[in-house]
Amino acid sequence: MACLSFNSTWEQANPYSRHEISWADWWWVQTRLGHPLKCINLPKPEGESLWDKLNHYYRIVKSTLLLHQSPTTGLFPTKTYGDNQKAKVHDSLYCAACAWALALAYRRIDDDKGRTHELEHSAIKCMRGILYCYMRQSDKVQKFKQDPKPSACLHSVFCARTGDEVFSHEDYGHLQINAVSLFLLYLVEMISSGLQIIYNTDEVSFIQNLVFCVERAYRVPDFGVWERGSKYNNGSPELHSSSVGLAKAALEAINGFNLFGKQGCSWSVIFVDFDAHNRNRQTLCSLLPRESRSHNTDAALLPCLSYPGFALDDEVLFGQTLDKIIRKLKGKYGFKRFLRDGYRTALEDRSRRYYKPAEIKLFDGIECEFPLFFIFMIIDGVFRGNPTQVKEYQDLLDPLLQHTPEGCPVVPKYYYVPADFVESEQRSPGSQKRFPSNNGRDGKLFLWGQAMYIIAKLLVDKLVSPKDLDPIGRYVPPQDQRNVSMRFSNQVSITLVLQYILLKKLSSKCHIWSSNTAYFHLGVNEKLGLSGRPDRPIGCLGTSKIYRILGKTVVCYSIIFDLSDFYMSQDVMMLIDDIKTLISGAVVEQLDFLRITETEEAPVFKSLEELDLPKHSKVKRQSSTPNASELEQQPDVNINDWKNKSTYEILQKLNDCNCLASQALLSSILLKREGPNFITKEGTVAEHIERIYRRAGSKKLWLVLRYSAAFAQKFSSSITPHITTLLVHGKQVTLGAFGQEEAVISNPLSPAVIKNMIYEKCQLQDEREAVVQQELVIHIGWIISNSPELFSGMLKIRIGWIIHAMKYELKIRAGDMPAKDLYQMSPSEVKQLLLDILQPQQPGRSWLNRRQLDGSLNRTPAGFYDRVWQILERTPNGLIVAGRFLPQQPTLSDMTMYEMNFSLLVEDMLQNIDQPQYRQIIVELLMVISVILERNPELEFQDKVDLDKVVQEAFHDFQKDHSSPKGAENQNDMTAFYNTHPLGKKGTCSYLSKAVITLLLEGEMKASNDDPCIVS
Repeated sequence: MACLSFNSTWEQANPYSRHEISWADWWWVQTRLGHPLKCINLPKPEGESLWDKLNHYYRIVKSTLLLHQSPTTGLFPTKTYGDNQKAKVHDSLYCAACAWALALAYRRIDDDKGRTHELEHSAIKCMRGILYCYMRQSDKVQKFKQDPKPSACLHSVFCARTGDEVFSHEDYGHLQINAVSLFLLYLVEMISSGLQIIYNTDEVSFIQNLVFCVERAYRVPDFGVWERGSKYNNGSPELHSSSVGLAKAALEAINGFNLFGKQGCSWSVIFVDFDAHNRNRQTLCSLLPRESRSHNTDAALLPCLSYPGFALDDEVLFGQTLDKIIRKLKGKYGFKRFLRDGYRTALEDRSRRYYKPAEIKLFDGIECEFPLFFIFMIIDGVFRGNPTQVKEYQDLLDPLLQHTPEGCPVVPKYYYVPADFVESEQRSPGSQKRFPSNNGRDGKLFLWGQAMYIIAKLLVDKLVSPKDLDPIGRYVPPQDQRNVSMRFSNQVSITLVLQYILLKKLSSKCHIWSSNTAYFHLGVNEKLGLSGRPDRPIGCLGTSKIYRILGKTVVCYSIIFDLSDFYMSQDVMMLIDDIKTLISGAVVEQLDFLRITETEEAPVFKSLEELDLPKHSKVKRQSSTPNASELEQQPDVNINDWKNKSTYEILQKLNDCNCLASQALLSSILLKREGPNFITKEGTVAEHIERIYRRAGSKKLWLVLRYSAAFAQKFSSSITPHITTLLVHGKQVTLGAFGQEEAVISNPLSPAVIKNMIYEKCQLQDEREAVVQQELVIHIGWIISNSPELFSGMLKIRIGWIIHAMKYELKIRAGDMPAKDLYQMSPSEVKQLLLDILQPQQPGRSWLNRRQLDGSLNRTPAGFYDRVWQILERTPNGLIVAGRFLPQQPTLSDMTMYEMNFSLLVEDMLQNIDQPQYRQIIVELLMVISVILERNPELEFQDKVDLDKVVQEAFHDFQKDHSSPKGAENQNDMTAFYNTHPLGKKGTCSYLSKAVITLLLEGEMKASNDDPCIVS
């Protein structure tokens, strides 16, 4: 083949040039066609040839990276000196990416003296070394996908020489979702560039199981990039935006990807659960711009949001997050990892693994700064086409580089403040010189930094392009992306305009299966002990697909059609609403992984007609309206009268009674007294209650349904993903009756744990509460997914308090008439009532009613928690309300102003308040105090501030202005106060402000030391 001039004949020789095909892709196509490029005359830069430039970086890579690569596993050690042979997966991946990037650059030259092959296979060796280490722990993968806990996770550190485990999970924070996600992401990128990394079906099935583990990143707190978890370094994991973001990026990249590349077939394709990916997306957007509950921001977000992850599609949120990182963490010597990071500071006690409480306050202002993140900003500037940003960070980085004796540039791991300068630096931030870590001397190198430096230089010198390093196009905005999937199956979007007609046509040709029947066979590998996809329910996105399986057209029914699930499925209006949400479109997807060879026997699936359905599945559902009078729903016995009667009398009454509600109550007495296996005329007590449940369902007797469901301890399996949905949106959930002890859920729990929690906390007051709370969780999960703005200002979703608000709303609507019974309403009516009370600023409401509802919903105004922080800064002895104390220390030492953990601490302080309207008055009081302190910066509280006393003082002043006759009853009745407008001369804020100022006059406030009015 003749020599090609890059400028003149490239378009003629490359018919794809107008489609912006990269040099890497062109090289790959030509070699596969048997036409290797013999010579390419690239335009030579002035004074230095392309070969010279590449040779310069090759020498650096050889002497600072590949020199240290293990000849056995291909991993890269964390320390390049001494006998330390520990290798981190995370660091090794970036080293492999560097070798791969330089190989891509060498593809531009024909006579590369074998360097392309050498560099490519250095990267392959490292990737396969990590795969080897991972596959030796396949038993952990099997356990982790069932129960994601730190003791069952893949290790993140291995012996570089043997691939053996180095630390136990007790001694090291191995649970790092980000590391596994980064491995999957680079696996896709490298295979897309033409590398062959995955060799056989065992490896394919193992990668599929890694995907199962990563899919649930949104609900798995881990230790993060820095391996410390919480900012407090106390051994507790957290949900990190950087981990969730990289998991989202990896899932997007690998979904539908063929691990054998262009030579692959159907069974080497990887599948991702769309609903799990969607939850990761929602969680990421909910967490950002925070990194976690304790990390207000973190430099670990840079590789998540920019290269290599490009995990965020929302440009506005990206800008907010990046701006916060730069504003909070950028220094002259690099970026801090996060605020109050004690790593390698002069004050850190390295003999201890964990910090003491409040110890992180010591590191405020002296955190080490890492030049590595200047490099990430350079790469980000190249990918986003921002030369100004590239130059800015190049100018900052260049003076920080060290050099080896051979002249190779070395990136210091960090710059620190020496012990002698700590006090001065804390007094005047940025005033003291920082010194580099020992990298570059005595063979000590920071390989992650070295790898990123080479990648950045290759990009800046235009030896590789962003398209080369990201062949799947993740850096391209979603609206401009082309479909680059190497999937063997087809996906065709179908718009269901005439849904009824289409479904009718399909009904004679379609099979209807349970939603997770087919995917159960995905990733099964007996040799590795992998059982395939865990038994997880498929969400609405997955069940909205139409599948092609072994030549059959299959429709999967959603969990809402699972008749054995819960009595809510008896409500036709609920089903109609759910179906409207689900059927907005569908996807035809071929599950070709189910058949590998012609000799294999096809899996046997059962259609809907063949399933062993429960008896009550034949209940008619034509209406949600009760088929009986309202009187028939009410019991004709008083349960308190019958509790002390003999079992014989109860059995006699049960036999003679025709009212289903009365039968349910009498059966419950027998259940508690005699147990579920006690024999009645119609079988055991448990069977009799089940029979009542079915009869009540057929007649739509919602009160009886809820009674019998509670007595039988029915549990909706779909409540678990709905609780996860609430957590994904950054909320906490509490279960328990109003006015009683509540159980707080801040992390996803198993169905069994949630069921025990509900029935333990809810049945003490009213048995029906346990099932209604399940209803509410399901309703709220649906609503927050579609209208998250309705939950603005609500950090805690207190289910018992929301039920109280709904009952209060029914009383308001009833006026002087008896209120409607919430427990007699159909689930669809309950959902509509919930939607009504969630609407903010409802017109025509009295202030008492508004405070009742807002307090029950735990609503707070914008900036509320930040204002409480500002109050605490000026209150050395802390705040107290309803017996709950919020101390100034160690709160301010452990936390920072915008931390989620601090917001939750404020909610804990308000937890003991038992009246919603009073809670709302306390919220108003805190806002008033913050305004007073803001306008009077010279003032601060001296003593502990008792918020209850302040409110009582304000109320007494209110009583004087609205005098009631002496000796009148209910002198402490605050109803009139609650019903008063907050603003105006006689508003509640006026009285609260006066009470706060009175504290000052009584000496509970004092002027601060810098008071300009103090003479001496």
